Amino acid sequence: MTNNATVKVLTVFGTRPEAIKLAPVVHELQRQSERSGLHSVVCVTAQHREMLDQVLDLFHIAPDVDLNLMQEAQTPTQVAARVLVGLEPILEAERPDWVLVQGDTTTVMATAIAAHHLHIKIGHVEAGLRTYDKMNPFPEEMNRVVADAISDLHFAPTQRARENLLREGILDATVRVTGNTVIDALLDVARRPWTPPLESPLAKLPICADSQSTPTAPRIILVTAHRRESFGSGLRDICTGLQNIAMTRPDVHLVYPVHLNPNVQKPVHESLDHLPNVTLLPPLDYLSLVYLMKHCYLVLTDSGGLQEEAPSLGKPVLVLRATTERPEAIEAGTARLVGTNPATIVSETCRLLDDQEEYTTMAHAVNPFGDGHAAERIVATLMGAS
Repeated sequence: MTNNATVKVLTVFGTRPEAIKLAPVVHELQRQSERSGLHSVVCVTAQHREMLDQVLDLFHIAPDVDLNLMQEAQTPTQVAARVLVGLEPILEAERPDWVLVQGDTTTVMATAIAAHHLHIKIGHVEAGLRTYDKMNPFPEEMNRVVADAISDLHFAPTQRARENLLREGILDATVRVTGNTVIDALLDVARRPWTPPLESPLAKLPICADSQSTPTAPRIILVTAHRRESFGSGLRDICTGLQNIAMTRPDVHLVYPVHLNPNVQKPVHESLDHLPNVTLLPPLDYLSLVYLMKHCYLVLTDSGGLQEEAPSLGKPVLVLRATTERPEAIEAGTARLVGTNPATIVSETCRLLDDQEEYTTMAHAVNPFGDGHAAERIVATLMGAS
């Protein structure tokens, strides 16, 4: 500890998903700093610059340190090297009691290693997620395993995540089941009254008030697909499935915010650009994404976060991946694995469009990922452990 009265927590993140999931924790740290012996410092690596900045603005977070490490066409190895080199002098200057990281990005793995080298305690938010396939998702599965192995506190979002950690020899005393902080963030943003401005492409979408089918408005299907392990044939197969849905189902409108990576942009635009009931958008800020989630009929995604978020808004999720580190969603019935096979994507989507009982069962299933109070549990644990 820095002195007898103060606990210093350095929170480090670099991508939009990390920022969304750590925003409630940063706010709770700030609240506690105003009433107790706690000092909060926020450092961003800017592994994703533009998309990160959108979230910082939305949640009114001003970083104390901005390493601004993003470079065009960066590889995971290059990101890891720059985080390790850039963060070391910050850790030496700040000497926090705790370094807090979230999830499974390259920033998380490299930050944990840098803190470990300096004998600084590490708290890992969203610990214990596993597919047990080091290539899927890549490189996230490796990143989170490394971070968990050297962390001193493990904030598991679910009981299953806790059990994963215990099977790997992580000490039970270091594991806390907290729920997932993304639910804290989602509920905060979903409560905010907002409609897209007239100049926004969202304002032109055929969205009806109740997000269900009406005689005048098609049902919206929200799509996101960008995972590295799907680059190439996997993403082309996903696009073929989406193309078939759009061409055979005039009663739906697909909305796809497309990741900026050229490996995603090229196949998506080649397959879907010409279809009248498909809208391809640039990556959306989180407020706009939550708006779309609230008003869509169902979600097709390979994103981990959307598997957790959409069920809280009553939206069924079809997961465009072979495996998921969030099996709780599958078991609870809020999500279903459909992989990247075009025929499976089409058949499972049409099943939810045509079978109201099937749709209602998924839409009304209980979200297993939290109650909106995960950040409070995490900060209370950090303060007690110090």
